Amino acid sequence: MLRRLSHEERVAYALVGPVILYTVIFVFYPLVLACYLGLTNATVASSGKFVGLENFVLILQMRSFRTTLYNTGLYFAVAVALKASLGLVLALLLHRITIASRPIRAIVLLPWVTPIAFTTIAWRWIFDPQYSSLNWALRSVGVISQNIPWLSFPLFARIAVITVNVWRGLPFFALNILASLKTIPQELYEAAKVDGAGAWTQFTRITIPLIAPVLAMVVLFSTIMTISDFAIVYALTRGGPMDSTHLLATLAYQTGLTAGFLGRGAAIALFLFPVLFIVVYFQLRIVRKRWSW
Repeated sequence: MLRRLSHEERVAYALVGPVILYTVIFVFYPLVLACYLGLTNATVASSGKFVGLENFVLILQMRSFRTTLYNTGLYFAVAVALKASLGLVLALLLHRITIASRPIRAIVLLPWVTPIAFTTIAWRWIFDPQYSSLNWALRSVGVISQNIPWLSFPLFARIAVITVNVWRGLPFFALNILASLKTIPQELYEAAKVDGAGAWTQFTRITIPLIAPVLAMVVLFSTIMTISDFAIVYALTRGGPMDSTHLLATLAYQTGLTAGFLGRGAAIALFLFPVLFIVVYFQLRIVRKRWSW
């Protein structure tokens, strides 16, 4: 095989080789191992034995797992919708800025590039029940009269983790949409103005259709990252209170590693795969239909 390859092909295979090796070691092997563990009753203390789909039946009977499925759907739907809408608004505002645009874009990008553990710890202090700077600010302007238990009450805890996720992912949406806005020819807007089209008509008939492919791909990527989110929830709430902020990734970690039930934890983690597959499938169908138009 090597003799049949040209010099350029050998170089190409040599450059692709590390990526393939990385994928096999850190993606393919863990996936196969998770599939195997999900079909066994393995624990931290024993390798276990084959039990088939018993783990999947057990986790479906767990109240915490059913709550986690609800949390994952709510977390994904609200966070992605807010990031997409607010990211579009922020991109339009950045597109209008001409003075000091590069420093402003760099500042906007900070939440995305700053280490997630560091920023989540800062947000944990902001939501602290006793020393919360957010509660202090709300009391100062008269919005509240007493401290809000942000991380101790299910509703407020869900709001907190969604807020942090939106804050972190917003720059990714905004800058990708901004890059797409920069590619739209200004002649289209000028022609629309000549035809009497207003700002809203230009936005709906020119801007949205032309940025739709980029927006769809950004939403697709964000969907995958949001559903499989772990760091924000684990660092902020550990899945509490009362499992109200658990996602599939954090529940799998708690069940498989903290509690020691590796097989059950692997089964929970494997639920991410069909969920992501279904979401990605339908989103790609929507994108292809949009492009065919």
